[in-house]
Amino acid sequence: MNDAEAQGQKPVRIVVAGGGTAGWMTAAALGHFLDTGFTVHLIESEEIGTIGVGEATIPQIRMFNQALGIDEDAFIRATQATFKLAIEFVNWSHPGSRYMHAFGDVGRDVGLCAFRHYWSRAHRLGMAGPVDDYAINAVAARMGRMHRGQPLTSSHVPAMPHAFHFDAGLYAAFLREFAEARGVVRREGMIAEVRRDGETGDVTALQLVSGEVLEGDLFIDCTGFRALLIGQAMGSGYVDWTHWLPCDRALAVPSGRVEDFTPYTRSTAHEAGWQWRIPLQHRTGNGRVYCSAFTSDDEAADSLIAHLDAPALADPRPIRFTTGRRQEAWRGNVIAVGLSSGFLEPLESTSIHLIQSAISRILKFMPGKVQAQADRDEYNRQFTFEMERIRDFIILHYTANQRDEPFWRACSEMALPDSLSARIELFRANGHIFRDGEELFSEVGWFQVLAGQGIIPAGSHALAETISEADLKGYLDTLGALYRREAERYQGHAEFIARHCASPPLDFGAAA
Repeated sequence: MNDAEAQGQKPVRIVVAGGGTAGWMTAAALGHFLDTGFTVHLIESEEIGTIGVGEATIPQIRMFNQALGIDEDAFIRATQATFKLAIEFVNWSHPGSRYMHAFGDVGRDVGLCAFRHYWSRAHRLGMAGPVDDYAINAVAARMGRMHRGQPLTSSHVPAMPHAFHFDAGLYAAFLREFAEARGVVRREGMIAEVRRDGETGDVTALQLVSGEVLEGDLFIDCTGFRALLIGQAMGSGYVDWTHWLPCDRALAVPSGRVEDFTPYTRSTAHEAGWQWRIPLQHRTGNGRVYCSAFTSDDEAADSLIAHLDAPALADPRPIRFTTGRRQEAWRGNVIAVGLSSGFLEPLESTSIHLIQSAISRILKFMPGKVQAQADRDEYNRQFTFEMERIRDFIILHYTANQRDEPFWRACSEMALPDSLSARIELFRANGHIFRDGEELFSEVGWFQVLAGQGIIPAGSHALAETISEADLKGYLDTLGALYRREAERYQGHAEFIARHCASPPLDFGAAA
């Protein structure tokens, strides 16, 4: 009996439908933060598989783990994780091209003038190196180095933010143990019926195939693409974005461990999509995202296997999807988290972040037994804003290309969302980028991808135009040398993991 029951008050009953990463992240957070007045139950079935392609993350995952009091090295050991400093994009602008979208700062701003203005002017003058040369994360990633904490050589070098590559199945298991230790109750079984109130339409209970009935006040839908509660039961429609993001299929396959498990994710563009490479301690996660209108499943599978850097540990697993979002992620007393709320391909490793941000919103609004439509409306507004801004960022990678295959020509010629068109034109003119509210990607992130995809501003901020060419060159050369000197002092990535957080050995076949 919890405190609320002891005082004669019935607790708010929260039911999480579905396990996997979304379900157990949600349950772990609710179990940790809602210590009185709430009960949390999670329903999952071992018969239902999980997608589990979201093994690459962005630095916000550290905030989630830290908020739960999870020790970073213990988490890394438990999930066979490696560190991630950046994403490398290969062949995206054109075959043979490559650039990094690195976490953290790029260059150093000077007064009111952002670094990108100095860089773009120097680029037009032919004296700038790639943007990667001026980001400590990118420099360290290229060298295969890793470091945590304060810089070693100069206070002028920024700290390196980092994220992780990890085994999503092991992370879910890790969080399950964490959640159950904090009072979350797991129910094994498949959902056979969603019961609803005849007047309000709210969900009242979930009946399992076994006959067990689990009643609740708030239901969190983590049932993946099935969207069993939010879509099938509550009827929240789906906004289809395939006219902007036409890839509709993926193949995922693990391959053997490689010695060079890089501190960055690699995304390699191919003739009708792209391939991911995510290095873990015990294996490498790989996948091919593609558009079925431009290539066959067999061609995609053959190309995926041909581009692995170690033998495959299983047959490629097919995944079909429709890029888009729910019209309402919160309808009635059901809130969708994870794939049930929508799907954006994992090009920028946002899948797990979207789970995390949904959990954060739920905790901020914290629906009780009585829920207000005004709260739902604001939650859905924030959800829509976040999804649309990430959508635009992903579209940018596709539309700004100089490739000559049919798929890529179609991407470069498509009509864009007005929000993205305006942003590209603003940058193309004089290098201006402005972050819109609390959108996920910062000006620095947009700059790296815009420049990496070959969009160079025609002009720069007036302050950047006043510096002499000699001083401009000296400024950039000094920054580049400063970051190279710093990164050279760092340990190798594999050496760093071996010293601080190596995972116990696993059987490769079992871990696949």
